Amino acid sequence: MSESPPPNRAATAAKIAANPAGYKVCEGCDSIVGSTTALCPNCHSYRFDSSPQRVIEQARILGSREQRSVTADDLI
Repeated sequence: MSESPPPNRAATAAKIAANPAGYKVCEGCDSIVGSTTALCPNCHSYRFDSSPQRVIEQARILGSREQRSVTADDLI
């Protein structure tokens, strides 16, 4: 029995998928970041995939499951 992700993750994923040009996917950790980000806040990578198909695909993946990565907010 799998748990559904919290509604806010799904809503955020839908927002990202609706505007993929505003985001890009970190090639180091697969996080989605804003299109103007130069350095990933999670893994400090500087390589990104900004293709709309990749952003939409990753948003759907992340929006359909629980958070697995540690973010800066988790460390406070």
